Amino acid sequence: MTGPGPAPVLAAWPGLLEPALGYALAVVQAITPEVLPRPTPCQGWDVRMLLRHASESLVALHEGIDAGRVGLRPAPDDPAGDPAQIFRDRAGRLLAAWPDGREEIIAIADRQLTLGALIGVGALELAVHGTLATCLLDISPLLVPRTGRHPLFGPPVTVPPQAIPSDQLVAYLGRDPG
Repeated sequence: MTGPGPAPVLAAWPGLLEPALGYALAVVQAITPEVLPRPTPCQGWDVRMLLRHASESLVALHEGIDAGRVGLRPAPDDPAGDPAQIFRDRAGRLLAAWPDGREEIIAIADRQLTLGALIGVGALELAVHGTLATCLLDISPLLVPRTGRHPLFGPPVTVPPQAIPSDQLVAYLGRDPG
């Protein structure tokens, strides 16, 4: 992998979240209770853990859009609840709170982030697929730098230059696309 190219204009980032969310919702539709214990490309994670993590991300995005701030601790899930349904419910709430084009500053503890950048982070979190991955490859170095990645991300994994965009993105995030 040679690495992602130059970043697109920050104003374009919000346009990445809706397709990422749509793709994620389509994938989650196929998740049954039998699938939940299956492993994911993230070492030590199963589908249930991944869904809960993605749901927490949706809560953070919703909070940023709706309240202009993101807390450091997400609202807890019902541990007995269906993680796929929880994800779908939270995705619906996020879409209902969709921003009206304003660009504001979102507070995250003692840091600040533009709403557009927050939405870019959400898109990166939610989707690693096809042509969307190509756009996300462009912004991933700004959101996940090559240094200071641990413990959330491992070092980039080498993939062949002809690897599809989703494999390149997964590899940049420190996961083995195989």
